[in-house]
Order: sequence, then C-alpha cells, then structure tokens
Amino acid sequence: MLRRTSSLQESLLRSSSWAAAAFVFGIFILIIGSMLWHGAGLLSWEFLTSEPLQSGRRGGIAPILVSTILILLVCMVTAVPLGLGTALLLSEYSSSKPSFGNFVRWCLDLLAGIPSIVFGLFGNAFFCKVLGLGFSILSGGLTLACMVLPILIRALEEGLRAIPQDYRRAAASLGLPRHATLWSILLPAAVPALMVGLILGLGRAIAETAALIFTSGYVDRMPESLMDSGRSLSVHIYDLSMNVSGGDKSAYASSLVLVALLFIINISASMLADRHLKSRLDLL
Repeated sequence: MLRRTSSLQESLLRSSSWAAAAFVFGIFILIIGSMLWHGAGLLSWEFLTSEPLQSGRRGGIAPILVSTILILLVCMVTAVPLGLGTALLLSEYSSSKPSFGNFVRWCLDLLAGIPSIVFGLFGNAFFCKVLGLGFSILSGGLTLACMVLPILIRALEEGLRAIPQDYRRAAASLGLPRHATLWSILLPAAVPALMVGLILGLGRAIAETAALIFTSGYVDRMPESLMDSGRSLSVHIYDLSMNVSGGDKSAYASSLVLVALLFIINISASMLADRHLKSRLDLL
C-alpha cells in the first residue's frame, strides 16, 4: 500500500512538472507565433537598413538599431567594471566587516526591486539635468547601468563564492599575492558567472522602456555621437503601438528584431563561456 501511494505521488509530480513545462512552452510559442503572424511579412534587409518614414509606419529601423546598440554598449562598459569591483569587495574583502557587506547586499536587493520608471526619473534628474547630459544616448546608457548593477553584482558575487577555497589556499601556499590570485585564478574561474550576469543584465536593459523615455528620448534619426538623443527598440515599439495609428505591423516586426537581438546576445555569451571552460579544461 505504501509503495503504491509513493508511486502515485511520483507519477503526479512527474505529470505536474511536464504540464508546467508545457504551459510555459505554450506561452512562448503563442508570443513568438503572434509576432511572426503579424510582423514577419515586413521583415527584410531594407527594413533593417533604412530610416523610419511617416512616424514609423513605413521605412525601417536602422537609426533605432544603432541607438539601441550604443545604449547597451554604454550600459555594459559602465556596469561591468563597477559590478566586478563591488563583487570582489563583497566576496573577498568584506569578511572582516560582515555588517558592511550585509548592508551593501541589502541595498542591492532593494535596488533590484525598484520600478524602472523610478530609475528613469532619477536618470532624468541626475544625468540629464545635474550633469548636463540632456536627453542623450549617454544618459540612457548610464541610467540602464544603474538598473543592471544589482543583478550583475549578485551574479558575480555568487560565482566568486562558488569557487572552491582550495584555489585560494593553493595560491597562498605558492606565495602568490592577493591581486595575482584574483587576476589569474579567481576571475577566470568566475567567467561563467560573469556571462550569466551579463545575459540577465542585457535582458533587462534591452527591453527597458520607461527609463529610456525620460533619458535617451524619442528621436528616431541616426545618432552622430553619444550626446545625441536616440530611440531604443523598446521605446520604438511602445510609440508605434500606442501613439501611431496604423503602426501595429511595424511594431510587431520591430518586436521580432528585438527578440532576435536578445537571442543572438544569449547565444554569443553562452558560446564564449563554453569556449572559456573548454580551454581551461584543456590546460588542466
């Protein structure tokens, strides 16, 4: 009787797991299918390389793509060094002051839960007005860096903490200084965690709308510098679907480009992490 009950529970658990996975996969298929149904017919090389016309109803998204890539580059160039330094502080240097480390982690968790529109208001007040950057790609990228820092720092910290202590003990027994241990042993071992943090951070940054409306602006012309205003893909999709009559097809096509860009970023980061791990295993 007990064995039969246990078998029934295991079957129910397995069936529930498969049902949940099928439900999630079904939602994914519905979203992608809806975008393909409404926007695939508009996708072409001309759509990717031409400028928008008639408020985006016609033409393409070349300036929007360039602005999006520049905003992401500013975001990552700013966030990665700051996130890496903070993660090293929390994982390697805060053990002597646990209260300080716990306070920083609490602040990061609080920042991770703040709505994006609040970051947008902060970016508009600080970067656009106080620093005088105005509505620009630089302001948008710096604002997104503030948003992704909590995710990036926590992922990096967990990756560094997951490295076995034997690595540190072996380096100390060989007489390696602390900075050499960090640079030559710990950071290479934490590359997969860095890639996870980058993917999560880019996933949030590339889909951000509210924060960029207040910082990078709405302008859909080709940017000439980081100080120019630029419209990201997410802002373009929002504008087409909410403010432009007859812009639904362009919005769906732009959504497909956004999903494809995110997919390319994820695949590239995963391939880099796998190649790094393979090279380290070959060395061992």
